[in-house]
This record gives sequence, structure tokens and C-alpha cells, in this order.
Amino acid sequence: MIICKTCAVEYDEPPPDVCPICSDERQYVPATGQVWLSIRDLHEGGAVIRITQHSPILWGLSAPGVGIGQQMLLLHTPQGNLLWDPLGFIDEQTVAWLRAQGPVLGIAASHPHMFGVQVSWSEALDDAPVLVNEADAEWLGRRSPAITFWSGKHQVTEGLTLYQIGGHFRGSTVAHWTGDDGILLAGDTVMVNPDRVTTSFMRSYPNRLPLSAGVVNRIAAQLAPLSFEQVWSNFGNSITTGADMAIQRSAERHASWVRGDFDHLT
Repeated sequence: MIICKTCAVEYDEPPPDVCPICSDERQYVPATGQVWLSIRDLHEGGAVIRITQHSPILWGLSAPGVGIGQQMLLLHTPQGNLLWDPLGFIDEQTVAWLRAQGPVLGIAASHPHMFGVQVSWSEALDDAPVLVNEADAEWLGRRSPAITFWSGKHQVTEGLTLYQIGGHFRGSTVAHWTGDDGILLAGDTVMVNPDRVTTSFMRSYPNRLPLSAGVVNRIAAQLAPLSFEQVWSNFGNSITTGADMAIQRSAERHASWVRGDFDHLT
């Protein structure tokens, strides 16, 4: 197994000449070129995982300087836990900590940029299922019997469901927990903005490619039946009150701007 330095997604060896995820228009290959790393390289480079508790049932795990830098979320339910947007780095201390939190029911990424070393996490956690939307199967760099493909909707456990929303990728996904007044784990399928009251909808965040009004309206319509007070994106950014309506308002705003409703202001 080997890891792309830029996105920290794992690949079977030998890897391709260039990471397909990074060479796609939604990401980028650095000017310095493609670099492949091992877990040992990351260890020796000083990578560490930091754990932050966001609420009684939600923790964020980050590995500063590794890949895109997403925060992996651990959502605890009475039946077991979901690992969301897995990191591109793993260590024994974090595996031990995760085991102490209870069984992992599934490992899921909001989209391929967030695959991280998902198979490595599974192998370290009793072959926990890696839940991959089949629309994004082409982006898998590493195969495993632990991978379970799904489409449309997938119930992880009672009250916890994955929904294929699309937009950023065809298989872009959110995880909805109905307990605790409702929590939506959105990755950057829906990105919480720095103002903490609005969200963005993009095909590419680093390359500034917006989604169309039609696609954003479709995303909003798919989320409208779900009730949730909180939404968490993939860098620790969140809206913690009235998040469901905040997304609907943000979608309407986005659609209005890209339609040209506010061109007179520019």
C-alpha cells in the first residue's frame, strides 16, 4: 500500500504514474510533481493524530499536514460507531482509542477526496465495512473484500443512514443521524462557510468551480425531508443550530447568484 502525498488516498502497489484523484479537474497535482509516501514515511516525518471531542457523541480526529487535512469524525450511536471521512494516516495509539469507544459499524467517505487510508483503517478495526457509493467506485485506488458498494440510500444502523446526494462527485454522500436533534455529516458535499451560518456547493473548491443552480436545487430538495440541528463539514466547520434550514437558504442564495439574479450588484 502506498499513499499520494497531496490527497493522502491509499493505492495498491505499484501505483499509477500520477494520482487520478489529483489529476482530475477538482483537485491538482503540485508544481513539484507527484510524490508517493508510505505510512512509515509519514511516521518518520512527525505525523500525529489529534482528537477533539465536539459533543457527547461526536469526536474529530485530525492529522495536521497530512494530505488535504480533513478531520475524520467518529459518530457514536447506541449500536456502534461510524468513522466518517477517514484520515490518510493511521497509528496504533489511535486504533487503540477507537477500539475503546466501541465497535465500528462502518467506515464511509463523503467523496473520493476523503477516501484516505480507509482500507487500512478497516484492517486495523476487525475488517469493519468500508461503505463506498458505487457511482464513485472508479476512483478507488485500493481494493479490499471489506468494501461494500451501495447506491441511493444505505442504513448503517437504526437512525443512521447514508444518502447519495451527488454534486461534487456523482456519489457524493451525507450521513444523517436522527438522534440528538439530528446531525448531518456532510463532508464538502455541503460545505459550511466561515460565517458558520451559510454553506457552499462546489464542483471544485481549490479550483473554484461552482455547481449549477439546477444541481444545487436538486441537492436542497434531497435534503429537505431530513431534520437536523447540526451539520458538520470536513475541516471541523459546523452549524450547530437550525442547520437544515440554513442549507435550504444557502441553496436558494447560491442558485440566485449563478442564475444571474444579482448581476446588477456586480
